[in-house]
Amino acid sequence: MSKRRLYTKSDETRVVDIPKRDSIPPEPYRTPWRRDYARLIHSSAFRRLQGKTQLFPSHESDFYRNRLTHSLEVAQIAKSIAIQLNATQSFFKPETKKIIPDIVELAGLAHDLGHPPFGHNGEKALDKLMEGDGGFEGNAQTLRILSKLEKKQTLRRDGDVPIIVNDSGEDERCGLNLSARTLAAILKYDNEIDQKRKAADGLAKGYYYTESSLVGFIKKNVAGFDKNPKDIKQFKTIECSIMDIADDIAYSTYDMEDAFKAGFLDPLNMLSAPQELIDKITEKVSKNIEEQYGDLSKDERKFNSANTRNILIQFFKDLVGKAADSVDRDNMTDEAIAAGTLMAGASISRELSENGYLRLDLTSYLVGRFVRNIEVTPNSEYPALTKVRLSLEHYKEVEVLKTFTFENLILSPHLKIAETRGQEIVEKIFEKIENSDGDLMPRDFRFLYKNLKCSKEKKRVICDFVAGMTDRYAMEFYDRLYGTTSQSVHKPI
Repeated sequence: MSKRRLYTKSDETRVVDIPKRDSIPPEPYRTPWRRDYARLIHSSAFRRLQGKTQLFPSHESDFYRNRLTHSLEVAQIAKSIAIQLNATQSFFKPETKKIIPDIVELAGLAHDLGHPPFGHNGEKALDKLMEGDGGFEGNAQTLRILSKLEKKQTLRRDGDVPIIVNDSGEDERCGLNLSARTLAAILKYDNEIDQKRKAADGLAKGYYYTESSLVGFIKKNVAGFDKNPKDIKQFKTIECSIMDIADDIAYSTYDMEDAFKAGFLDPLNMLSAPQELIDKITEKVSKNIEEQYGDLSKDERKFNSANTRNILIQFFKDLVGKAADSVDRDNMTDEAIAAGTLMAGASISRELSENGYLRLDLTSYLVGRFVRNIEVTPNSEYPALTKVRLSLEHYKEVEVLKTFTFENLILSPHLKIAETRGQEIVEKIFEKIENSDGDLMPRDFRFLYKNLKCSKEKKRVICDFVAGMTDRYAMEFYDRLYGTTSQSVHKPI
């Protein structure tokens, strides 16, 4: 592989060559990445994102983000980062080293395809149900959807008929048959999940054993490694890193905006958070800093609860200043000044939460600030693996906001009730289908279940079906199984 180019011809390699059609002339104006983009946009998995929970259940309001709107925002932020790096960083100035924004944008659109119904609680439920059989993980499922589940390509055909399962009971699906570089852009974790892992071990990030050979294919073609692809440690392409940063930025800003809108958060309760919550956030952020910035000095990585508090104060310093300035201190006792400041702060905090213009001003400012503060560490041996990350200062800010929103909301009994019910729905649907020997699934899933020889793969088929459900479809399916109201037999499954 040339050490001068960021992209090579092997990046375009697919598991199956795209068949040439005599009726369609060559299309030199259509890049492999635009072809991949079109395949993703038209996929059923992408459409289903509109029915999957981001933070608040989709039926609560048409304002709150779902997985589709979140993915669109991540894609926009990721593309902005790529364009900004191409324009400002000397490493990307030559035409041979410019980042292709199309790949970055696609990665943003596709990164959450693997999320099951009911968000992280659905993920926990499926991971428990797949205990001893490779578990379940959203990122692993995304790779599986793109490379196997979507109905576009198979390894072979019998005439015009695609072979889905061969005579030996082996899976021959190739999903959307995307290019190696595109698949690499969504491969966040270079780790094969242990087939025998237990749910009690905690959620494992990575890819399933069923996609291990595919990951080898990706590494070989993208990194140009001519030996054992497994020898490339911590494989993560520049497009994937950019997507990952964009995802964190979106979580830290837009989820907070939704929480403001819903009334679950406001600036004042963020500033006055109990010490227990601050300490918990600090612990998580510190751990992430150690994992992501281990190359920096110990002093640079140092992070404590005072730092967490200070970051929150800095975000809302204008609010704090306005509250203090609004109090007439003349001839007032200290107690009266304190009370007046608190009342003014509460009023300003409420205005920021309830005023859509002010919320948008805040999130827009934060997103722009984070996008403009990206560091680049070139990789001369493997340019595709060039490292990008937020500056440490801005990474701390993103992590504090993201973790604060998450921790505050998961403690809410209102959301806990919804999440608990969602987890129970997933578990009961899965168990019912498994006990029926797969007969309750639609025809295409039932065909796979009956014809695959490996028992682990048969169970994975059930997991694929349940994981692909939208929240509403899962609730309807559950009601069909356990509800008291009779359902029409003519309604599709």
